[in-house]
Amino acid sequence: CARDSGGVAAWEKRSVREPAERYKVYVIELDRAILQLRKFREANPACDPVKVCLYVGMTSRTPEERFAQHKAGYKACRYVKEYGKLVRPDLCYRYNPLTYDEACKMEVEWAKRLRQQGYAVWQH
Repeated sequence: CARDSGGVAAWEKRSVREPAERYKVYVIELDRAILQLRKFREANPACDPVKVCLYVGMTSRTPEERFAQHKAGYKACRYVKEYGKLVRPDLCYRYNPLTYDEACKMEVEWAKRLRQQGYAVWQH
């Protein structure tokens, strides 16, 4: 078995766990044309027509990398692929990074909070 100068076997290095807090909740601004979709409108009956439309998700990548994946069609939310405009770090980054369980809860909670503020929001 190969060992580095510190005496650690190569397989031991690969088995080191990643930090628990490596997930991020992110927000993407969507084009207002999405309001033409009945399903999106029905999910946001009380939205303020002046405020932007948003998508809330979670990822272990950077939000910018995840947005690029959506736009490229990789594990994409159809709404982000077709209507995604830009990542909105101003709307949630103060909570990151999170554990997986925290990110799952925060994604749902943050979408709910944004809806309460009048935003039209999509979240799985």
